[in-house]
Amino acid sequence: MKHIMMKTTATAALCLAAGGAMAQEVTLTIESWRAEDQAIWDDTLIPAFEESHPDINLEFTPTAPTEYNAALNARLEGGTAGDLITCRSFDGSLPLYERGQLADISDLEGLSNFPDFAKAAWSTDDGEETFCVPMASVIHGFIYNADAFNELGLEEPKTVEEFFAVLDAIKEDGTYIPLAMGSADQWEAATMAYTNIGPNYWKGEEGRQALIDGEAKFTDEEFVAPYEQMARWTDYMGNAYQAQSYSDSQNLFTLGRAAIYPAGSWEITGFSDQAFFEMGAFPPPVPSEGDTCYISDHTDIGIGMNANTDHPEAARTFLEWVASAEFAALYTNELPGFFSLSNAEFEVENPLAQEFISFRDECESTVRVASQILSRGEPNTWNTMWVNSANVLNETMTPQEAAADLQQGLESWYEPQQN
Repeated sequence: MKHIMMKTTATAALCLAAGGAMAQEVTLTIESWRAEDQAIWDDTLIPAFEESHPDINLEFTPTAPTEYNAALNARLEGGTAGDLITCRSFDGSLPLYERGQLADISDLEGLSNFPDFAKAAWSTDDGEETFCVPMASVIHGFIYNADAFNELGLEEPKTVEEFFAVLDAIKEDGTYIPLAMGSADQWEAATMAYTNIGPNYWKGEEGRQALIDGEAKFTDEEFVAPYEQMARWTDYMGNAYQAQSYSDSQNLFTLGRAAIYPAGSWEITGFSDQAFFEMGAFPPPVPSEGDTCYISDHTDIGIGMNANTDHPEAARTFLEWVASAEFAALYTNELPGFFSLSNAEFEVENPLAQEFISFRDECESTVRVASQILSRGEPNTWNTMWVNSANVLNETMTPQEAAADLQQGLESWYEPQQN
């Protein structure tokens, strides 16, 4: 692993001394929706930063994910929000910048450590202004019970045909539910099904950009085809999957009752702690042998500065550290499955995380298809995708109906799609 030496406390203190007087100590609070990361911040990230910046104290103060947006907006409006704001990607945080609530950090030196595609998730549409430092992406694919695969003599599928052959073999054996997938919570049907396998059909960024430009429609075959594949999943998802929640699916897999879990890499930490069997991962199988593989490598989390913080210099110092190689290595390895977007080179330690990040070597990366621009109006395309994807799995909508409804909603407000 690439080891990065931190400054000693004594050295940092000398740098902060001016004419023998120590800089005034300040405390910065960090807003976040990831309450599950409290221990990682308290035990690792904050101590690492404070060791080299003894004049800046950090407090990680998360809000429950389902309450974060509303609570953060209320605190920003009321002037009580934290100094540092954890940012959702694309249209999740762009409105905060447009309202003057996130500061422009385009001149932050550390931003040079990130490729343009990473910064795009937290920049204006024209790319001229950046308001959050990229922290991590999450990668989609499939996690599988490697012990079950060995027991049944199965190999990782490369094509859709091989994928269904594996599902058939698991179903025929009867020991395991082939797919740990439910539709009760809806969001996972869109996130871990449609936008997981879809990029292989619409060719990743090519198809996503074509929708934004108005050159493609959701009713085109490449956007209907993922729903057609999902409609075939229903034979392998177990009894009463329509009432199966996200947590039910997690439990079915980690308890060893299901063989394959359509996944996001954020599951790695929990699954590594809970599963008693060996696990592996494979990217979404391609439609035909020899096709280019595409993955959803979604720019998920960044961090910016409250434009009204009382401590802008200290906040910028912290953001420079978040942009550093030291933070990239710490964050990626303390939170396996959240992969730094930095150009820094370091070793990923968790074996399952290594498998997910290796998808980048063999596949082209894209982001969730409705995450940028296409969900700014009403009906919200991403929210409609939740409902329609679940309806396809529930067999209450055909693939064609689901795609047509997405297209009708988008056309109703998005001008490039009205031509």
